[in-house]
Amino acid sequence: MMTGARARRGCAGRGCAGVPGVGGSRKRRGEQVAVAGGARRRWAVAAWVGSRVLLLAWVLKAVPFPGLDVTGDVSVTYRGWYEVLRTGSYPVGDITWQYPPGAALAMLSPALLPFLAYATAFALVLLALDALVLAMLLRAGERRTAQSAPGGSGSLRGAWVWVAGVPLLGPTGYARYDLMVAAVAVAALLVGARRPRLLGALAAFGALLKVWPLLVLVGTRRGRTTVRSWGTAVATGMVLLLVTGLTLPGALGFLGAQRGRGTEVESLGALVFQVARHLGWAGEVRLNYGSIEFLGPYVAVVSGVAEGLSLVALAWLLVWRYAARARPPGTLADAAFVAVLLFTTTSRVISPQYMVWLVGLAAVCLVRRAATMTGPAVLVLAATAVTTLEFPIWFGHVVAGDAFGILLLCLRNGLLVAATVIAGVRLWRRTVSVPRRTAEASSAAAPQTAHDPGDGRRWLSSVPAHPD
Repeated sequence: MMTGARARRGCAGRGCAGVPGVGGSRKRRGEQVAVAGGARRRWAVAAWVGSRVLLLAWVLKAVPFPGLDVTGDVSVTYRGWYEVLRTGSYPVGDITWQYPPGAALAMLSPALLPFLAYATAFALVLLALDALVLAMLLRAGERRTAQSAPGGSGSLRGAWVWVAGVPLLGPTGYARYDLMVAAVAVAALLVGARRPRLLGALAAFGALLKVWPLLVLVGTRRGRTTVRSWGTAVATGMVLLLVTGLTLPGALGFLGAQRGRGTEVESLGALVFQVARHLGWAGEVRLNYGSIEFLGPYVAVVSGVAEGLSLVALAWLLVWRYAARARPPGTLADAAFVAVLLFTTTSRVISPQYMVWLVGLAAVCLVRRAATMTGPAVLVLAATAVTTLEFPIWFGHVVAGDAFGILLLCLRNGLLVAATVIAGVRLWRRTVSVPRRTAEASSAAAPQTAHDPGDGRRWLSSVPAHPD
C-alpha cells in the first residue's frame, strides 16, 4: 500500500481525487487561485471606475483637458447628422459623411436617453459599451484562471490593457463613435470565437459601422469554419445594405466619399511633406473632408504609395493564410490584431481615434496567459499615449510642422511601425515557421467547430475562457 506522499507523487498531474490528501490539496489550490483572481478582478473594476469618471469629466467639460476641444464632433457634427437622420435620409451632399450606413445607429444612439442632452447621452452610451467590453474581457481572462491550477491559461492582462488604453487617449475616446465599433469587434472575437456564424454576423454588422471589423475574419480556420463565418458575413452584409439602401436615401454614398481626400497630417506618409515644406514644397495644409490634410504637388503620389502599401499588406495576409500550418489558440485574435495594425499603419489617414481599435484588439490577444502579442500591445499603449500628446495637446505643433511636432509624429508612427513588424513576425513564427509535427498537434488540440451550451445561460456566459 502506497503512503500518502508516494500516492501524491504517483498521481501528480493525473487528478487522483480519491487518494487521501491529493484531492483536497488540489481543491485548496483552486480556492486560493479563485480568491486571488477575485481580488485582481476587483482592482481592475475599481481602476476602470476611477478612470471612466475622469474620462466623463473631461468629455463633459467638468474638468478641463489641455489642448484643443475635441468634443465638437459630437455636440455639433454628430448632432447635425442626428437631426438629418431623424427625417429619414442620410446626410446626402455632406462631404464629411464618409461612413457606411450602419454609422447611422451610432449617431441615433443618444435617442435611447431622450431626457438628456445629446452629448451627455452619447457619452453615457459609450460608457455602457465600455463596461460591456470590460465584462467580456474579465470573463474571458479569469474563468480558466479561477477554475484551473496556478498554471491556468487565463489572464486578466487583456482587461488591464482596456482599462488603461481608453483613457490614455484622453477625451477623444468618448468624443468619437469608434469605441462602439471596437466593442463589436471585441464581441466578435470573444463571443463568436467558437461560433462561426455569430462571428460572421458580428463582423458584418461591425463593417456596416466602419468597415475594418471585417478583418476579424482573417484568422479563421480554413475549411468549414471559414465557409460558415465568411458566408454568414456576406449574407448579413448584403441584407443590411439592401435594407438600408431601400429605406433611406444616400445609404451607399460613402463608397465614393474618399476619392478627393489628400494625405492626413498625422499619417506615416505625411512625414514626407512635414519635412518637404521646410525645403520649399509648394503645397498647403488645410481642413479637407473633415480633417487637416496636405494638399498640393506630389500628394497624389504619396497617397498612391500608401494605397500600394495597403495592397502589399493584403497580399501578405493572403500568403499567411495559405502558408499557415498551425492555428494554435489565440490565432483568430492575433491575426485580426496584425491585420488592423497593417492597414492602420499604411493608411493615408491615421486619426487619433483609430487607436481605440488597436487597444481593443490588443486586449483580446492578451486574455490568454501564453499570449505572444504582449510586446506589440505595450507598443500600442505607448503609441496611444503619444497620440494624445500630438492631438489634442500639441496639435498646433503638428499642423505647423515644427521640429517638436515632427518629433511627436516620428515617435508615434515609429511605435506603430514597430508594433506592426513585431506582431507580424510573431504571428508568422507561431503559425508558419513551426515543425510539421508541432503544427499537426496544435491543429488537433484546437477546437474545430462552434458549440452552443444550450443551457439557458445569459449571453455574456458564452464568452469562452480563451478565444481561439
